[in-house]
Amino acid sequence: MRLRNVPGSREVIAENEYVVHDEQSMKGQWASVFGNDRPIHVEIGMGKGSFLMEMARRNPEINYLGIEKYSSVLLRAIEKHEEAPELTNLKFIRMDAEEIEEVFAPGEIDYIYLNFSDPWPKDRHAKRRLTSDRFLNRYQRLLAPGGGVTFKTDNVDLFDFSVESAKECGWEQLAISRDLHNSPYAEGNVMTEYETKFSGLGNKICMLKIVPPRA
Repeated sequence: MRLRNVPGSREVIAENEYVVHDEQSMKGQWASVFGNDRPIHVEIGMGKGSFLMEMARRNPEINYLGIEKYSSVLLRAIEKHEEAPELTNLKFIRMDAEEIEEVFAPGEIDYIYLNFSDPWPKDRHAKRRLTSDRFLNRYQRLLAPGGGVTFKTDNVDLFDFSVESAKECGWEQLAISRDLHNSPYAEGNVMTEYETKFSGLGNKICMLKIVPPRA
């Protein structure tokens, strides 16, 4: 389970330089946050930030934004970032993914990562899954031409749902694996905290790369 109650976490976040505050006012102006017009890649539900930090380290020519709604989890990412202040191409946002179209303008995001998202296993909660048609349609509006989504999970049911959801929404499948670490796509793969944990338990990691339908 994720930590959700760390005393003082909201106060730390409110004052931290690595967190973008009043994020809705940045809609259409995210280039100004980084001071350049480099591509913007977003991870929705970034957890403790290990994946994004490594991506930012490997790709200094790309700007990274991590979205996390739980203050106590975001606090862990902040603590890690403070140990690597040289990563000026990485910022965080505390927000719910439901608000994504209030924060980004159409075409403002170049790529989206969904890593080990909440599976919302009950059928009545399917629309909350980050790979549901509701969210895929939002991503399609927000992605710049040539942009796409990479999704990873160890939850087979969620993966099957996601593959079918993308198909029904007309997204093109660029890559798929039900055993990522033993596939040709393993090279260059950056692991998340959950990925390390679950693969260590013997769980196979599923991966899907998709791009929205062309207009």
